[in-house]
Amino acid sequence: MRYLAATLLGSAVASLALSGCEAPTSGSVFTPAQAQQVFVVELGAVESVRPVTIQPGPTGIGAITGGALGGIAAGSNIGRGTGAVAAGIGGAVLGGAAGNAVEQRVTQRQGLEIVVRLDSGQLISVVQDSDQQFVPGDRVRVLMGNNSVRVTR
Repeated sequence: MRYLAATLLGSAVASLALSGCEAPTSGSVFTPAQAQQVFVVELGAVESVRPVTIQPGPTGIGAITGGALGGIAAGSNIGRGTGAVAAGIGGAVLGGAAGNAVEQRVTQRQGLEIVVRLDSGQLISVVQDSDQQFVPGDRVRVLMGNNSVRVTR
C-alpha cells in the first residue's frame, strides 16, 4: 500500500510539473511555434502599469491526485469493512479539495497589466509576466500575431 501511495505521489508531482507547460505570457519568451512567425509591431507609450496575479485554470490534476491519495490513506488506515469505505470516500473528498487548492497556489504567478497608448491613439491593455519592468512614459513596442500580444522595449 505504501508503494502505491508513493507511486501516486510521484505521479502527482510529475503531473503538476507538466501542467505548467502552457503558452508563455512573457514579453521575452517565445514558443517554438512563435519562432519565425510574423508579428505586427506597433509603437506606443506606457500609460499605466499595475501588478496582477496570473492564475491558470484548474487542470483537475491536483484534485484527482489529492482525492486518490486521500482515499487510499484514509481507507487503508481507518476502520474495517464499511467503515474503511466511508473513511476512504471522506478522505477522497477532503484530499481532492486540498489537492485543488495546492494546484492553484503552485501554478499562479505574478504579472503586470500594461496599458499602452499606441501612436495611432488607440488605448490597449496587455497582461503578461512581470519579467520586464515598465513605468508610465516608457516607449514600447507591442507585438501582435500568432494569437498572442506582448509588450517589449
